[in-house]
Amino acid sequence: MNANLHWRYRGGVAARAIAAIGGGYLLSSTGSYLLARLLPLHRADAVTLATILAFVIYPCAVMWVFAARSALRACAGVGLLTTGFWLAGRMA
Repeated sequence: MNANLHWRYRGGVAARAIAAIGGGYLLSSTGSYLLARLLPLHRADAVTLATILAFVIYPCAVMWVFAARSALRACAGVGLLTTGFWLAGRMA
């Protein structure tokens, strides 16, 4: 195997792992924040339900990161979704 290709592959896997762990956490926390603000429930119920749904968002983000065509798309997708959730939560 070519040494350059070897390190490129390892770098892609490392970038995906960082995007999955860190980006998935940021995505699920901003998604939870957005849901807690938008759900038409009492405050405590909305926060509880949003927190429970964050446990669904995180593994979906991790699976999507490793299913994306490239590490760059994975990082960009998680970043754009996180930014969108954050901006939508600020406007709500």
